Amino acid sequence: MGCVLEVDVDGEVVFLVDKEVLAPFCGRIKNLGGGGGGGGGEGVVGAAAAARVVLRGFPGGAEAFELVARFCYTGGGGVAVTASNACALRCAAEFMDMAAATAEVPTPPSLVKMTEKALDEMPQWSWQSVVDAVRQCQRLLPMADATGVFDRVVGALVSHVAVTPAGDATPTSSSPESSAFRFSCDTKSSCLSARCTSRTWWFEDLAVVLGPGMVERVAGALLARGTDHGVVSRFLFYYLKCRVAGAATADDKRAMLEAAIAVMSGLDRSSVSCKGLFGILRISSSLRLPTSCHDSLVAMIGAKLDHATLDNLLVPAPPGTTSSLYDVALVLRFLDAFLLAAAAAGARGETPRLKKVGKLVDLYLAEVAPDPSLRPAMFVELATALPAAARDCHDALYRAIDVYFQVHTRLTEEEKMRICKGINYEKLSPECCKHLARNAGFPTRAAVQALASQHTVLKSLLRGGGPDEHLRPVSTAKHRAGGEDHDDLVAGGGGGGQVVLYAGRLDLSLESQNLRSLLDGMHWRVMELEKVCSRMKTQMSKMKAARRATGGGGAVAGAGRRAASRSLPRMCS
Repeated sequence: MGCVLEVDVDGEVVFLVDKEVLAPFCGRIKNLGGGGGGGGGEGVVGAAAAARVVLRGFPGGAEAFELVARFCYTGGGGVAVTASNACALRCAAEFMDMAAATAEVPTPPSLVKMTEKALDEMPQWSWQSVVDAVRQCQRLLPMADATGVFDRVVGALVSHVAVTPAGDATPTSSSPESSAFRFSCDTKSSCLSARCTSRTWWFEDLAVVLGPGMVERVAGALLARGTDHGVVSRFLFYYLKCRVAGAATADDKRAMLEAAIAVMSGLDRSSVSCKGLFGILRISSSLRLPTSCHDSLVAMIGAKLDHATLDNLLVPAPPGTTSSLYDVALVLRFLDAFLLAAAAAGARGETPRLKKVGKLVDLYLAEVAPDPSLRPAMFVELATALPAAARDCHDALYRAIDVYFQVHTRLTEEEKMRICKGINYEKLSPECCKHLARNAGFPTRAAVQALASQHTVLKSLLRGGGPDEHLRPVSTAKHRAGGEDHDDLVAGGGGGGQVVLYAGRLDLSLESQNLRSLLDGMHWRVMELEKVCSRMKTQMSKMKAARRATGGGGAVAGAGRRAASRSLPRMCS
């Protein structure tokens, strides 16, 4: 041997090699010089005749270095490049600077060229060989990135995924149709659909192999190659279900969630399961995700809030929070995200979704209203978070506020009125209006507003003309003479006003006609009373004037009383 080198590979194994044999093939060994310090991860210790080289971070470890040394000792003919070692040898060759020619060997056999040729054939490798290459590449980073090996492995992986196995046969015995797979599906039918399309046969193999960093990159590559967003979404949920529970540390769990959320945030809204997103939210509650990551999760849930259920929203308040039993602030953030997404999508098709969310919020209000620690300001914000178009009827909102008032007995009148501002009294049913008017827990002003709004609703309907005017009952000249007084009186007819709520739009029922006749009769009687009062007032004025003029007021007063009594109509005839 000429110059013996002791090569320490990552502190695992020490190899005794001849520098003169390796130098013609390895630029890194040649550039060690006569004992000077090498750069980029190796160090030289001792004299030139017995030097010791330490190679830190060698790609592929001692096994790969042994193959490199064998390649050099055999002049490039003693190593077979296969699917199992091509990635590691390509990175090791780059690490050892084996591409350049030297003065001793102008055109040496190139390990780089041999490995590149093997990698070019990667799309023809078997599925299991590609999966093994993916597993190997994770240990070869960052050198796998620098050499382009990673991109080629992912390309081969995507090529295999894009091909549906013939006859629905999968390359391995794995199946995504386990109980874990249901994590990503809202219903069992969607789970069965995923199986029948045979587009998910690869889930289990990759879920076991990929680390957090790789799963994000592989998912991104799948999307770049045109893979269906729904398939990628289901894979990410399946990956989390398989890996998060068995993660060794909280940091590993957090990294997996961050990777999945980062990819999902770029997917189509319709392709991501709302149920699955709430599952991620539950898992992440104790992990303290970065703010940006948590914001992305909240935005995704908010955009699909019309698919949520009441159970989904009942998220316990964070530990140490005493303001409420449930995390109401989080639900408010969901609502803000939903409204932003709806505004971005435009008005088209958003009204039905808005109404679904309105019903969901009413259910949530009924659930949190009995919480004695829920502050009035938070309750008001929740009750008024949605626009008016979200609710056709405010009965559920009224009932939730009623419960809140019953539990929070120390509220002031002003606080109650602020809460009641969320109610549109014109959208209350007659039953709720009557209940509110008799409800001692509500402020008097709220009861007056409720009655006034019902008055206004009925008044506007009875004023309505146009093509439905023939639906109105015929009135006498006396009735028509009442003008505005007629409307005022009829509108004050109590809860019965709701019976004629749609009288101007639909055919009047017998009950509605009877009610209208009764109201007209009441109107006539009031007008008669007004006339009597007017005549009595005139007579009284005349009596006072006569008494002052003649002093014989007794006789005139008696005559006035007799005249007034004769003019009184029979109101009960």
